[in-house]
Amino acid sequence: MTDHVVAPKRITLFNHPAVEPSVDYPRSDRLLSGNPRRLTWSHFENPTGEVSAGIWSCEKGAWRIVFAEHKDEFFAVIEGHVRLHEADGQAVDVRAGEAAVIPAGFTGVFEVIEPVRKYFVVVERSASHA
Repeated sequence: MTDHVVAPKRITLFNHPAVEPSVDYPRSDRLLSGNPRRLTWSHFENPTGEVSAGIWSCEKGAWRIVFAEHKDEFFAVIEGHVRLHEADGQAVDVRAGEAAVIPAGFTGVFEVIEPVRKYFVVVERSASHA
């Protein structure tokens, strides 16, 4: 019988080790106002790739979002103010110290009212579990 050494599970601290952010902008076909620069610090991804977490920041602007039927996102705003416009016209404001979930299948508009920084956790189930 062979003994296998398993690396210990470690807590992921979002400020250590430092990670370089990825930079992107809303797709031009979804952009509604501004051209906000978005930075994503990806701090965690589980081995299957179904769960990811990190910090996201964005400048003021607005764009249409369409979540896949198998993708949910929990986020907590650290600083700033975002407004999510639902397809039926209702709007939900999320400010520093508040949190929300964008559910699978959501379509609407993501608007950054004040430059924002937030923690995020995305869960993307495989299509067979959606």
